[in-house]
Amino acid sequence: MTAIVVEHLTKRYGNLAAVDDVSFAVPDGQLLAVLGPNGAGKTTTLETLEGFLSPTSGTVSVLGANPRHGGRAWRSRIGLVLQSTSLEPSLTARVVLQRFAALYPAPRPVDEVLDVVGLAAEADVRISALSGGQRRRVDVAAGIIGRPDILFLDEPTTGLDPEARREAWAGVWNLNTGGTTVVLTTHYIEEADQLADRVIVLSGGRIAADTTPAGLRARGGDSTIRYPLPAGLTAGELPAELAAGFDPIGKMLIIRTSDVTADLQRLTSWASRHQLDLTGIEVGPPTLEEAYLAVTGEATPQEGTLP
Repeated sequence: MTAIVVEHLTKRYGNLAAVDDVSFAVPDGQLLAVLGPNGAGKTTTLETLEGFLSPTSGTVSVLGANPRHGGRAWRSRIGLVLQSTSLEPSLTARVVLQRFAALYPAPRPVDEVLDVVGLAAEADVRISALSGGQRRRVDVAAGIIGRPDILFLDEPTTGLDPEARREAWAGVWNLNTGGTTVVLTTHYIEEADQLADRVIVLSGGRIAADTTPAGLRARGGDSTIRYPLPAGLTAGELPAELAAGFDPIGKMLIIRTSDVTADLQRLTSWASRHQLDLTGIEVGPPTLEEAYLAVTGEATPQEGTLP
């Protein structure tokens, strides 16, 4: 069965097309990540699927219904984690989830959900006393407590530290493997790489790519040689043919190449002449982030090409 069908979706605000003739379908049980720069149309698309916005033109079907007219029974099958929410600060996390659980016919046990999102120890702490990351976990808990058939996650791990983010990934993955269809928007490319069966990249309100993470990575172009430079080495000390590949943020030499063997031999010869240890060098296909930047046309760090 197909959980979501989007046909020629367009959403305009005056002369601006936030979403422009977008079509796709999501089978039951798929985990779809929607990527794109700010203003690409990700949130507008999600809010239309959730029933908060009406299309200017085109049609949307979620679980067989028009989201704008879905009744209470339809709503009980949908889980939402919005970009931002307003939780009552005087309530505890447990009470908030108890109130959300009462909205669904067969909710998950509150203590089970608190454990899944890593808030068991903070269950009886007021929302006002929780950190920003902990409040975000309450948002995620509220989205999954109703055992949804479809879960919409709009930037769900914003504000979480790396450990908490990976815990959230595990919870989402467990839901998905249990049969829940998941639609995720994120700015974390690694998040899409770790979780998604499929990736849709939006750019300027249109679909720039609709593929798997591996398929997107293949669109990144040439292979890449990455070499973490020794401490203290600056771009000025590199030969001209290498200096363009210096990444000052990561202190990394990045060389895009269509001839890995030849360019790697040139790099190792240069390193040998300067008695440099090549520990940490990596050779491989473009990263998902590099492919994403290539598809969206966003700026990438300067990269070197060996002669």
